[in-house]
Amino acid sequence: MSNDSYIVYIVDDDERIREALSELLEANGTRVATYGSAGDYIRADRPDTPACLILDVELPDINGLDLQKQIADGDHPPIVFITGHGDIPSSVRAIKRGALDFLTKPFSDADLMAAIHAAIAQDRERRSERAERVALRQRYLELTPREREVLPLVVSGLLNKQAAGELGISEVTLQIHRRNVMHKMAAASLADLVRIAERLDIPITHSRRAGGSAT
Repeated sequence: MSNDSYIVYIVDDDERIREALSELLEANGTRVATYGSAGDYIRADRPDTPACLILDVELPDINGLDLQKQIADGDHPPIVFITGHGDIPSSVRAIKRGALDFLTKPFSDADLMAAIHAAIAQDRERRSERAERVALRQRYLELTPREREVLPLVVSGLLNKQAAGELGISEVTLQIHRRNVMHKMAAASLADLVRIAERLDIPITHSRRAGGSAT
């Protein structure tokens, strides 16, 4: 993992801790940004790059656990908590809310680096998945209105004849739309198209004719 391809944010009100962690990480060529409070971190401009947030539990403005809850729905990196006053309930609460690790001071450099590397890997994966969803959404927007009607019918398991009947079009026309959908969505197979529909949260049409003849 290239150290200059990610950044580590450190939020701790103890200047000595910030300096010690910065020296450790910068010695390994890692970019670091430090903040003495939750407010300083929230207000800071952050580059669009994989990152890890090292967050102290006890902060001067708001509790680190409260900050975790506050930023849960935002675009923030995975959190590694550090604390000198760790307790089991706090660590359990932090992990349940998505924190990657909860380290009690004093912790070893090896444990910290392992947690940071795991957090960066997690953030890279999250960013990759988000980029894929954006690309899929763009492809979906390039479909015609009719093709957007065809897609959920196709992935629901309807035969071409059944899907055509649902839309009141010929089977040949349905097949043309289906090919266009497959091509525009870059789907290699029906299973691939189903996966894409799931990623886009496209509602699957469940016709009363699916899986058999109309009753």
